[in-house]
Amino acid sequence: MKTFQSEAAMQVENIDAYEALVQFLYRAPIGLVQTDLAGAVEMLNPMASSLLMPLATDAGLDNLFAVLDNVAPQVKRLAEGFAEPSGVVCEALRLPLGQAFTAPGAPQVLSISLLKLDAQRLMAVITDATLEMQREQETLRRRLRSAARTDVLTRLPNRAAVREQLQAILERPAAGGGETSAGGGQFALLFLNFDRFRQINDTLGQALGDQLLVTLADELLAAMAERGWGMPPGARRIDAAAGSGHLVARVGGDEFVVLLDGLRQRDEAERTATRLLDALAGPHRVAGREVACRASIGVFWSEGAERGSNELAADADAVMRDASIAMVEAKRAGGARHVVFEASMRERAARRADIEAQLRTALAEEQLFVVYQPVVGLNPDGSTDHSAGVEALVRWQHPVRGLVPPFDFIGVAEECGLIDQIGDFVLLRACTDFMRWQRELGAAAPRLVAVNLSRAQLAQPDWTAKVAAILAQTGMPAASLQLEVTESLAAQDEQTQLRLHELKALGIKLALDDFGTGYSSLSSLHLLPVDTVKIDRSFVCKADTSHHHQVLIEATVKVASSLGMNTVAEGIETEAQAQAVRAQHCAKGQGYFYSRPLPAPALVDWLKQRHAA
Repeated sequence: MKTFQSEAAMQVENIDAYEALVQFLYRAPIGLVQTDLAGAVEMLNPMASSLLMPLATDAGLDNLFAVLDNVAPQVKRLAEGFAEPSGVVCEALRLPLGQAFTAPGAPQVLSISLLKLDAQRLMAVITDATLEMQREQETLRRRLRSAARTDVLTRLPNRAAVREQLQAILERPAAGGGETSAGGGQFALLFLNFDRFRQINDTLGQALGDQLLVTLADELLAAMAERGWGMPPGARRIDAAAGSGHLVARVGGDEFVVLLDGLRQRDEAERTATRLLDALAGPHRVAGREVACRASIGVFWSEGAERGSNELAADADAVMRDASIAMVEAKRAGGARHVVFEASMRERAARRADIEAQLRTALAEEQLFVVYQPVVGLNPDGSTDHSAGVEALVRWQHPVRGLVPPFDFIGVAEECGLIDQIGDFVLLRACTDFMRWQRELGAAAPRLVAVNLSRAQLAQPDWTAKVAAILAQTGMPAASLQLEVTESLAAQDEQTQLRLHELKALGIKLALDDFGTGYSSLSSLHLLPVDTVKIDRSFVCKADTSHHHQVLIEATVKVASSLGMNTVAEGIETEAQAQAVRAQHCAKGQGYFYSRPLPAPALVDWLKQRHAA
């Protein structure tokens, strides 16, 4: 009797469990469909019916594959091709329904997983994936937006992120008293550019140049964190760069900006600029080597910059432009410093931009030409050798403005990267003219032509080969070409010195220009790979009246002579100055006393006349 009662109890329990399971499946918030292998529906719960009904044709919900035929015909093929006795046929297959199958508020995307239960049965699990799909799309949009606002190399915010935040600040309602920033503060934009980065990048290569940029970005963030303007350690880099309402960003190349919001006084921005300059003073360690790379900073201060101002910038692009203009002024002042933007700088920048555009046209239309200033030999017997040499100098004949002085365009050419093209043009023309003079003038022809070198030319990795090609093209003897560098450039770095040694290896002579005005001294003269020292005009102009300057010239001549170097006195304008430098045994001289710079035809006449005399 006990056994019969136990079996009955177990049957009751099994029935209760089965009914509970049925109720669970019936009320489950997911669609469940059981079918045979051909897709004929054997069982489905209300949720499955609700989800599939919009897809049903006149045949109703009798066959799952028929219901899905318009949106997912591949489900039938997957089931027919699944040979295993059981297992997952497909999992979380997304089925966008399209407007033809959806009503307002109805599911737009279904997710279906198909399981093979055994040799005769399939089970489909169907869910509404609309919200999940929307969340994924929103996440993707955020990631894409973040990527579009993030610099790939440094992982800092990029120019787009700066523009967005800066524009938001500019459009924020004023807090009273003309203030542009919420909370009663102003903002400042610091525009940073690293001095000599282009040369360093050319020297080290782009890969190490990129590593240097990452290092500089890290140092910027660290400096801002020390100032209390940043996120704590461990924060994501993009968040750290935009901590506390401020922003550190890379806006292109070696250009970075720091946006400071909520400031009270301009000197807060200037103090920050000074601290950043100190923090970035280096040297910076990259790939096991130390690299010196200081920064120049332009500071834009927001007071008066609210929308509608006639003087200061009124949108994000204009603010960044003005900060960049101030940065260029810092570079023009020598670099490694900060300069605060003033409205007058904008006009100067516009003039430089106009000159740059016209200079590019001048190169294309051959408006540039070369003039030559004679360099004479000061012979010990008191005679003058008028064929000792010439110095090639570039001039610009503008079709409207007339003759443009070098002072008006050489600096602009250096800033905009045209100086190397101009230098190469002068070198080729000087070598060509020199060889023509040898044919035309014979013994009266100059024996040497001097051409000035720019920093941009020396920075070209292939420039030595380019010089060799010009010598070969023109037939110019290397020993008759003298390339001149300023002493500040000659003493700049190892790469420059290496390039100078490469040029000497071609047989070219090198001259140190404007000696006495830069970094070199008589005690370090032996370290420079030069053949000639050109004594600056600031010494020569007082050679006949100042004993102090006479002593300096005498010392320079003696030290240079002991090192096997020649000397040239620049800027001789009077007979007395010529006699004074000759008395100090200076080997050569040049200046208006002998001749102004002359076009090639006039130089030929000048040489003929002196030779005939």
